[in-house]
Amino acid sequence: MPTKNDLLNPDMLVEHFDIKKFNSIELIDMMGKTAFQARNLHRAANILDMMMKEEGCVVFLTLAGSLISAGMQKIIVDMIENKMIDAIVSTGANIVDQDFFEALGFRHYQGTPFVDDNELRDLMIDRIYDTYIDEEELRVCDMTIAEIANSLEPRAYSSREFIREMGRWLVLNNKGEGSIVRTAFEHGLPIFCPAFSDCSAGFGLVHHQFHTKGPKVSIDSAKDFLELTKVKINSKESGLFMIGGGVPKNFTQDVVVAADILEVEAPMHKYAVQITVADERDGGLSGSTLKEASSWGKVETTYEQMLFSEATITMPLVASYAYHKGNWKNRTENRFADLLDKED
Repeated sequence: MPTKNDLLNPDMLVEHFDIKKFNSIELIDMMGKTAFQARNLHRAANILDMMMKEEGCVVFLTLAGSLISAGMQKIIVDMIENKMIDAIVSTGANIVDQDFFEALGFRHYQGTPFVDDNELRDLMIDRIYDTYIDEEELRVCDMTIAEIANSLEPRAYSSREFIREMGRWLVLNNKGEGSIVRTAFEHGLPIFCPAFSDCSAGFGLVHHQFHTKGPKVSIDSAKDFLELTKVKINSKESGLFMIGGGVPKNFTQDVVVAADILEVEAPMHKYAVQITVADERDGGLSGSTLKEASSWGKVETTYEQMLFSEATITMPLVASYAYHKGNWKNRTENRFADLLDKED
């Protein structure tokens, strides 16, 4: 039986993509002359670049699936630092269990799905398909969330507010440089996790609430929805760059309908790209097409593209294309988190 040190080997660390180091423009432009998902990839990359070009277009990045553990962290950090995105809507696992986890100094390791998972359990190693994470280190992440909750004024917070406090904690403790949470905090970019308790944050908050007598910190999902809707209301036009589907996809599309219910004018998302391997035929959300979303009044159909591909293959290519096109250079940093804090 292998030891824990054998499996969590520093030589097997997951390394993060750096889109600045490779230019995918020529490759993707060649794909535009082919067919199937290669041509779809070309159109998706061009639509993302169109979002960069249009003045006043606010870009939402949505994240579902295990992306940070798979090496996608630096792509997202580069997109924040270069004003390519204005808000993030994500699963809690990407932001807390994976990005904040690495911000604390821990890492993910290359592994294999062909392993005895009972042996991994005995070693307190958690498996995410072919990557490993140290459960004992993950418990530290849980308790750090509890520590942050214990330090806050007891009231209801949106997930965006709580994640902002996580970024503040990293800055104050001189940790997490190059993480998504810290970079977003420094650039005033809001991060929303609509199902925030479904991750390491949930364990930390459960610990906080169980051990706290009297008023407690809690997460207000309705406030999340209102705040994200305010971002949309403050947008001239908007575009979606969606990795995977799930709750982040639907939550971000729904803000158009929410604005309509509030009787505030907010046009449908003008641009939309979704990278997914989900199938639309079972009626599930993750595979439902962007054309279908148009029937709900959420997404226009002029500049939308479904890209049926595994995200770790095509997200780096599409992001590299938009980065090296350079049209983000004329964009302004919206700092919507600062706006939302002032309105609170």
